[in-house]
Amino acid sequence: MSDNQNLLAEQRRALILDEVRRRGGVRVNELTRRLKVSDMTVRRDLDALARQGMVEKVHGGAVPVSEPSAHEPGFEAKSALELSAKEDIARAAAEMAAPGSAIALAGGTTAFALAQQLLEVPDLTVVTNSVRVADVFYTAQRAAASGGGPRAGAATVVLTGGVRTPSDTLVGPVADAAIRSLHFDVLFLGVHGISVEAGLSTPNLAEAETNRHFVRSARRVVVVADHTKWGTVGLSSFATLDQVAVLVTDSGLPAEARAEFAELPPELVVAGEQQAAADI
Repeated sequence: MSDNQNLLAEQRRALILDEVRRRGGVRVNELTRRLKVSDMTVRRDLDALARQGMVEKVHGGAVPVSEPSAHEPGFEAKSALELSAKEDIARAAAEMAAPGSAIALAGGTTAFALAQQLLEVPDLTVVTNSVRVADVFYTAQRAAASGGGPRAGAATVVLTGGVRTPSDTLVGPVADAAIRSLHFDVLFLGVHGISVEAGLSTPNLAEAETNRHFVRSARRVVVVADHTKWGTVGLSSFATLDQVAVLVTDSGLPAEARAEFAELPPELVVAGEQQAAADI
């Protein structure tokens, strides 16, 4: 394939960088088709961008430059990301909560979206270390009470104690002690990062320890994580993928990751696609 001479190298690289930032990653074969240049030209452009610290090369393409493994964004910053994906994931995961069961719901913005879907599941006992998640249930109960009485089958919510993190979760020895004494039918767990090598990880050491106790106390672990979490590695790993029963993610998960998951223990549920198939 002859190179497209209509674009200067700087223009191509600006377009590539924009795609990486907008989509969270690009593949070489996609760029060759879009830019109408050779595979070699795209790889040289990615090399140049990587040397400048503007992208990170991965097998078959490039992704945005990784944040430091100890960096933990706040709840508000994360809540604005991948909104539609989180809503799809929340709807799919809520179907896995049986009425009358005891569930644990760890912190994070995807768990927050899930909590809103779980309001429709009757008679749950919910243990959470997320201030935001607890507030979803408390607000619903207050609204129902102001309308004439508690909603039938409303969830019983237990909020652990502990030290508050930037993600508005409670962690540390107090939270750990509370979780150790309990047993859950299902743990719904949001994560900072997920990968084959590192498993589930977080940038917060205390949160990692609290999550370990959540995982040990659950009969079944369901991870709720949008596609941008794949390949991200935080400072501390707290679970391996063989401890996970189900990963609920969105349709943005790349083909390479899906192929890897075919060889891994967790069941992969791709929200949105599952619903579309059911509607056919």
